[in-house]
Amino acid sequence: MILVTGATGNVGAELVRALAGAGQPVRALSRSGRADGLPAGAEVTAGDLNRPETVRDALDGVTGLFLMPGYGGQRQVLADARAAGVQRVALLSGKSAGSGDTGNAVAGYLIDAESSVRESGLSWTFLRCTSFMSNALQLADQIRKGDIVRVPFPDAYTTDIDPYDIAQVALRALLSDEFAGRALELTGPEALLPADRVRILGEVLGRDLRAVGLTHEEARADLEARMPKPYVDAFFSFFVDGTLDESVVQPTVADVTGRTPHTFAEWAREHADAF
Repeated sequence: MILVTGATGNVGAELVRALAGAGQPVRALSRSGRADGLPAGAEVTAGDLNRPETVRDALDGVTGLFLMPGYGGQRQVLADARAAGVQRVALLSGKSAGSGDTGNAVAGYLIDAESSVRESGLSWTFLRCTSFMSNALQLADQIRKGDIVRVPFPDAYTTDIDPYDIAQVALRALLSDEFAGRALELTGPEALLPADRVRILGEVLGRDLRAVGLTHEEARADLEARMPKPYVDAFFSFFVDGTLDESVVQPTVADVTGRTPHTFAEWAREHADAF
């Protein structure tokens, strides 16, 4: 049995589908305990990673754990997992965890998450991903309203990755010891600017979409309306100050899965209805 936390999220839902499709028993844990969008074969349960006591029963009979980062109860969940006989944990992480910069709010919580997993005594694999292609869904409201799409960090090239590809790597990390003790850097197959992604979305939707870059002041105001200021500062550090380089394509997804990761155009076609 594999326990997937964050099972209704972008990566978690893909992993539940991948495990069920492989005939692997899977238990899908989310705060709501809802089965929306999950395959019929998945066992669904409710639990909150900030409250370890709500997760404890879900660990019964589990051999592999897919873990989301950044939750206050993580160390206790890991201790309970080891006591329950869990053998492997695959942690969703990010490229910035390799920076060692604990003063950066985003890198800091990822570094702390990785440290807690290392100290747990469980066999582990870290999935250090670049930005998700699904972040483009944040543009959907603008695209529905018109052809001008305002984007932050217009000069930042990133090798965004499809959550589907992250899940395919997690599947393999949870079902064998081949990737134990490794931090896998996962990227998409191409480095794109925000304007490139807007153009591709336009091509998929049959529209002439045009990206306009936000100024730093506009981007900060927009982001601070949606997330705490320390996280906004972290993204400015990454994509304005250049402390994080997500522009380099890595072969990891192909090496692990045996196939090339999805392009942004493929992701856009798959999710066109969301726009």
